[in-house]
Amino acid sequence: MSTRVEIDHRSAPRPPRHPEKAARPDNPIQRKPDWIRVRAPGSAIFQQTRDLMRENRLVTVCEEAACPNIGECWSQRHATMMILGDTCTRACSFCNVRTGLPGAIDTQEPARVADAVARLGLRHVVITSVDRDDLPDGGAAHFAAVITEIRNVSPATTIEVLTPDFLRKPGAIEAVVQARPDVLNHNLETVPRLYPTIRPGARYYQSLRLLDHAKQLDPTIFTKSGMMVGLGEDRAEIFQVMDDLRVAGVDFLTLGQYLQPTVKHESVHRFVPPGEFNDYAAMARAKGFLMVAATPLTRSSYHADADFAQLREARAVRAAQAA
Repeated sequence: MSTRVEIDHRSAPRPPRHPEKAARPDNPIQRKPDWIRVRAPGSAIFQQTRDLMRENRLVTVCEEAACPNIGECWSQRHATMMILGDTCTRACSFCNVRTGLPGAIDTQEPARVADAVARLGLRHVVITSVDRDDLPDGGAAHFAAVITEIRNVSPATTIEVLTPDFLRKPGAIEAVVQARPDVLNHNLETVPRLYPTIRPGARYYQSLRLLDHAKQLDPTIFTKSGMMVGLGEDRAEIFQVMDDLRVAGVDFLTLGQYLQPTVKHESVHRFVPPGEFNDYAAMARAKGFLMVAATPLTRSSYHADADFAQLREARAVRAAQAA
């Protein structure tokens, strides 16, 4: 069953969501296999979470990216807030987030995010953003402000940030790390061969350098990255990405199935069966990741609360073994 959500928290008519894709030929959306199907949202807690996001005028990647897990996550009050607006300066062929010229930064947003975190009673929160290539620091100072506000209002909440690559933004990742998130996540998304078509505005080795540099700046911060499968990559390429991430000191790897948002987006080349995800997870653990989440429905913030607890425990076990 589809979990597509009608996004209704904007009152004024908007330009086309993906103007850069309008002239592309349609790629028919394939029928999903049984292992991809999830229940549509509808619980009372889901509605309460949705209402709070509207009340605080917050954007969520859960809605904007048409995440298939929104029903499950919001029914547990787990919403991933997307800061710095709802419009991205990039035009990745897999992503459902609106593209175009973003508006001005909302300086009151950090306080509204922190208020929502406190009212939801979150033990762990994931904060992400659109790419803001139009800003001198790519939005890094705004990330830091959100982290600071959450610490002030809800000091017991652990904070995970899923950042852009801050391409050509010197000092940006330093500003985010200095604000001391508990987890710094940046997704590689796919294998380097597919970057020109899947992630054309990004650079694979820039993303690797960002993760590596964050770990060097503060080795106590957990670093995390993820990628989608089903875009035409092969197993050897996936294993090479794993190796690259381990060289960069990344602690946590997520792997999930790419799902095509609209007929104008990149086609699904293959639906990867659950058993193959198990194989990837086993290989990733053998390569030394502290934590691996690999299932068809895995997304960066899916089960992030429970995963963070396991991540800390895994680090403690490894430290004890090394002593």
